[in-house]
Parts: sequence; C-alpha cells; structure tokens
Amino acid sequence: MRRDSIKATCADAAAIREVRSPLGSRIARWAPVPLRLIVGYGFMEHGFAKLGRGPEAFADILHAIGVPGPHVMAWATILTEVIGGLAVILGAFVALVALPMAALLVVATFTVHLPYGFSSIKLLSVTAAGAQFGPPGYELNLLYLACLAALVLGGSGPLAIDGLVRRRGSAGGCHSGSAER
Repeated sequence: MRRDSIKATCADAAAIREVRSPLGSRIARWAPVPLRLIVGYGFMEHGFAKLGRGPEAFADILHAIGVPGPHVMAWATILTEVIGGLAVILGAFVALVALPMAALLVVATFTVHLPYGFSSIKLLSVTAAGAQFGPPGYELNLLYLACLAALVLGGSGPLAIDGLVRRRGSAGGCHSGSAER
C-alpha cells in the first residue's frame, strides 16, 4: 500500500511539472539576460571607477589593507572587472570569467565589507547636502555571487556568444547518440 502511494505521489509531481505554459517557458529563457546586463555593467562600472581615480590610488588602498603585490593586484582587479564585465554582458566565456570575478567578491567581502555587517545601505542622516550613508556591508557582494552562480549553472540565455559558439560547434561537428536533440 505504501509503495502505491509513493508511486502516485511521484506521478502527481511529474504531472504538475508538465503543466507549464508554453508562453512561460519562452519568457523564462530570457531570465539570464537582465542578470548578465546588471552584473556585467556593475563590474565594468567599478573597474572604470578605479581607472578614473588612477590605478595607483587603488594600489594604495590594497597596500593599506595588506594585499601582497598591490600594484599587480590593482591592475589584475581592474582588468578582471572591465574584461569580465564585458564578457558577462556579451555572454561570452561566462563560466570562465565568473571564477576570478567571484574571487574578487569573496576577497572584498572578507577584507572590506564584513566588519560593516550585512546591509549595503546604511542611512545615517539626511542633511541639506542630501542623504549621508555609512560604509556598505557584504549584501551586494552576495547578490553578485548569486547572479554569477545562476549564470554559470543555468546558462547565459539568449543573445549570448556562448550559445552561438555551442550551436556552431554542434552544427558542424559529430552528433553523439542516435537521436537529434
């Protein structure tokens, strides 16, 4: 009796999964695109900000927090942010560039943001000059990490170079298995 109820429950779950709207799946496939745009733009913006203030200024900050080889690491960070951000926007080599991008986020979390707690927005006061904020916590870093993980695990979505490369490779190469996919 118990075995039959387990089979029935599994069958019910399978039936529920199959009741998906064709429209929903067509729209859902576009979900990675806004992730790519905001994550890629965010990284590029941070990289360009470091370039705008001068890589030496960022190297001084890295030196102050004890990062070894601060000049090399400043340039490595800037290049990772700019090139990695562009790659994510284009959906190109996302799984490859996500690793150094995630490493930057983890290092920034533990070396800069952790002491300030979770929240990225800390409104201290509002003055005639505008809102005054405290130092940001690690919330935004976690959001970026989650987005990168979603892109790596779920794919880059439509309009991605990774998808074009994959389709071109499968169209011109050998097909494994007997059935077309």
